Amino acid sequence: MLPVAELHVHIEGTLEPELLVRLAARNGISVPILDVDELRAAYRFDSLQSFLNLYYANLRVLQVEQDFYDLGRAYLSRAAAAGVRRAEIFFDPQTHLANGVPLGAVFGGLTAALADGTRDHGISADLILCFLRDLGADAAGEVLRACLPFRDRFIGVGLDSAEVGHPPARFRPVYQRAAAEGLRLVAHAGEEGGPDYVREALDELRVERVDHGVRSMEDPALVARLRDERIALTVCPLSNVALRVVTVLGDHMLPAMLDAGLLATVNSDDPAYFGGYVDDNLDAVRAAFGYDHARLAALARNSFEACFAPAADKRAWQAEVDAWLAAHAPA
Repeated sequence: MLPVAELHVHIEGTLEPELLVRLAARNGISVPILDVDELRAAYRFDSLQSFLNLYYANLRVLQVEQDFYDLGRAYLSRAAAAGVRRAEIFFDPQTHLANGVPLGAVFGGLTAALADGTRDHGISADLILCFLRDLGADAAGEVLRACLPFRDRFIGVGLDSAEVGHPPARFRPVYQRAAAEGLRLVAHAGEEGGPDYVREALDELRVERVDHGVRSMEDPALVARLRDERIALTVCPLSNVALRVVTVLGDHMLPAMLDAGLLATVNSDDPAYFGGYVDDNLDAVRAAFGYDHARLAALARNSFEACFAPAADKRAWQAEVDAWLAAHAPA
């Protein structure tokens, strides 16, 4: 497999129907649909909000530390099969707190899974705490304070959930606090929201990386800035099709982003819901745009350049990409 880093994946979005049904039974949780095939058939969305409604309802099955361990282990096993060497994984503590789950159970299960993923699969992995933007800036500040006793278990903060109506600038104070704690800064912007959301994330939140960012292409001046400042964009092609950001993959902005010299990466977002993990996304863009091995290798190099791992690790992984490309060179 092509070695890659996955920089935009929500651990809650890796909850496959089989595991959901198993956890519901184990924890005595009633969910509307318990048939695996029927659940998969329900994963057809006409907007981000229609997805979020089902997504949050399903997460009630996560109740104890073992559930979060099982969730994390399942993702890392699948990621290893996809060629992932480095994973920077989003998680939403506010969702679990609202479901009555203590933070210790969330952190305990996920960090144990990450440790075992490193041991068993050689995957380097870290957590990024995401704020649910629709709950507001005050709630974001509260959850950051609540999570600081676990500061050694996450490396950064992000901003996710419904984008429109919740501009990045509102979260400036909590991002300033996170920066003071030495946390890395990312945010979802430019998926539902327009280029102005991306610009706000850069100027007001001082993010180092933009999650999605595809609507940046509507603003040539912003594109030039992203290129010149080498700001990474964590693009999720199959997600963008599933949530109607683009109608079909062939209409996706990724080729134009790469042609413009942007540091774009390919990721899975919520793979249990959107039809594929990172290798599936790479296969899909290869088929849609006729990408050869050299173009795929360039995307993989971008992913390692954009990740928050130590420089020596990045160099080692990029050397793996070079070896993969050499092995696939025409005879």
